Amino acid sequence: MPQQDIQSTLFELVKQRIVGQDTIGNALAEVLSLSSDAVYRRYRGETALTINEIKKICLHYNISFDALCSMEAGNVTFTYPPLNTYDFSLETYLEGILTAFEKLKNLGDPQLIISVNNTPFFQLLNFPQLVRFKLYFWAKTHLMIPAYQNEKFKHEKTSERAFELGRDILQIYNAIPSQEIYDPQLLQGFIRQIVYYCQAHHFEDPAYALFLCDRLKMMSAHIREQASLGKKFIYGTQAPAFGNNFEMYNNEIVNTDASFYFSTSELKGVYLTHNVMNYLQTSNEGYVEDTKQILDKQIANSSIISVVNEKERNNYFHELDRSIDNARKKIEAGLM
Repeated sequence: MPQQDIQSTLFELVKQRIVGQDTIGNALAEVLSLSSDAVYRRYRGETALTINEIKKICLHYNISFDALCSMEAGNVTFTYPPLNTYDFSLETYLEGILTAFEKLKNLGDPQLIISVNNTPFFQLLNFPQLVRFKLYFWAKTHLMIPAYQNEKFKHEKTSERAFELGRDILQIYNAIPSQEIYDPQLLQGFIRQIVYYCQAHHFEDPAYALFLCDRLKMMSAHIREQASLGKKFIYGTQAPAFGNNFEMYNNEIVNTDASFYFSTSELKGVYLTHNVMNYLQTSNEGYVEDTKQILDKQIANSSIISVVNEKERNNYFHELDRSIDNARKKIEAGLM
């Protein structure tokens, strides 16, 4: 890739990372120890970046120089939070999500399209006990972190900090209009995880599995109410008269992945679920446009069940509730 193309691509990647936070002149002036005017001369292509300046930018913004040099059709750069940055506390996990949401909130006219693969994470935040169990399951069973191997899941009160973080994320999510594609497998994996942990004696108090089932039932009722009203709102509060628009679609064929597409007046991007609960993020124009086209086709092949189609909506949640009830009976039988 020619020097000028590398330079313009590098500036675009930096803009994606700082969007809604600072101007590129101010941000890179500090990184490169240059004046803002000198940065903008490089931004306009009037002055070439030196190898040392490119190195500083790549290191500061965690941009792969190899990937930068090989960018062409079919090559996409993603960012993600490395697993070694997690301490697997609920607070740390939520802080990372809140940071990303605050950036999105600060951009103009944000919109969301989400395909839900099993677990609607943002809706899950209405019930912090479920999030805590999900994170524990991820650490113990999928990543097999040594500190979790001999530790049973305990009934602990969610910290005030975690509660506040979850509430802040929900407030931003609820305020952004969203189209969300659900399928018949909603929460089925989560239900199986609770049953499995109970049967494998991973709960300190086996009866806590029943408590989690009850929370899933409450979550089902809350999503149903939001779909009926076409409004997102925090559990236990009232739906707003205006805003918080929620379009829920039933895709009768299973969603193959969990995609989170966002568009604003300044930027478009995609988050993809990765390694169960981690995520990849990109603002690559070609990839984002391809993702949008696929999501649009999914919506076109799905039935809207928010506000309208009461019969289909009721059938959808009836099946979900029946799955939760069956799991509860299985757990109760094992506790006798």
